Amino acid sequence: MSQTSSNDAAAAAPSRRGKLLRGLFLIVVILLVAFVAWYYLMGRWAEETDDAYVVGNQVQITPLVGGTVVSIAADDGMKVEQGQLLVQLDPADTEVAMQQAEANLARTVRQVRGMYRSVEGAQAELNARQVTLKRAREDYARRKGLADTGAISREELAHAADELAAAEAAVSGSRESVERSRALVDDTVIATQPDVQAAAAQLRQAYLNNARAGIVAPVSGYVARRSVQVGQRVQPGAALMAVVPTEQMWVEANFKETQLRHMRLGQEVELRSDLYGGEVTYKGHITSLGLGTGSAFSLLPAQNASGNWIKIVQRVPVRVAIDAKQLADHPLRIGLSMKAEVNLHDQKGGVLPADVAKGTVYGTEVYARQLQEADALIHTIIQGNLPSSARAG
Repeated sequence: MSQTSSNDAAAAAPSRRGKLLRGLFLIVVILLVAFVAWYYLMGRWAEETDDAYVVGNQVQITPLVGGTVVSIAADDGMKVEQGQLLVQLDPADTEVAMQQAEANLARTVRQVRGMYRSVEGAQAELNARQVTLKRAREDYARRKGLADTGAISREELAHAADELAAAEAAVSGSRESVERSRALVDDTVIATQPDVQAAAAQLRQAYLNNARAGIVAPVSGYVARRSVQVGQRVQPGAALMAVVPTEQMWVEANFKETQLRHMRLGQEVELRSDLYGGEVTYKGHITSLGLGTGSAFSLLPAQNASGNWIKIVQRVPVRVAIDAKQLADHPLRIGLSMKAEVNLHDQKGGVLPADVAKGTVYGTEVYARQLQEADALIHTIIQGNLPSSARAG
């Protein structure tokens, strides 16, 4: 009886082992099929990299005129609005120059008014001399008739001829004077006369220099990298600080060249930041594929033709726009690390954009407002120095 039980147990052991092996084989096959299905349906249509960083506009704040810093209105991390004063330079010199330019424009307007009046005076003088010329011609004609009959002497006729010649010369001189005076103001009004325009241009420059002594924020954002100090003498173009608009940020993901084969403009991208971990997943899309590798655009590009060459897989920067609402809800900082995963299913886009860039990509209007204010001041000064009858209503 015991021998029979041991024989049955020995026969059952290979049977269980075979079932386990078949089960293990089946699991391996299922996993292999699942992997193949995942690869063809999902895996080969996705590329990812953790060599990605947040990039954004860093608007440099630089003076347009030189001067000494007398006050600073914003520090690192502070929020500023477009047009808000950031740094004030000593305005004493620029204010004096503007006052001189204002006085010069007013004086020029009054001088030009005199030019217009001189044309009228010269024309009146010409009219008077033309009357004298007409009378001289009539006297000469009458005396010539009398001289032919012997009623008057030839000497008296000669005096009449001299008076006629003098009257003709006076008319000619007056006509030249009228033309010369008219040439200074012809086809113009006072505001468009060249001397007035030159004085207005001087005032416009003086006004802008005075306005630019107050350095304002070109855009809204947050202050970063402030280096300016009170009492510092700054020159045009020196970097004082930067303003970073947090809504103007994107991700620059550096993919290997072997990963770019199926990448196209407009493809969706999932982004994760080390700042928020897995709590926040940003949605984005590809806006541009770099036109060169990082090494090609570096300060010292690699010289692969030198002979000392090792093949290295290059990386190409890919620009990814971030959803604006998500960016507002979860702000990022320039330079933060990101992880980017591109969905390659959408193959409708191109590798390079087909449309030509149009309009302004990013700009400011704060400096245009300064110019408008200067023009308004010029108009006021010109109108204030015109006769009341000629002023605009």
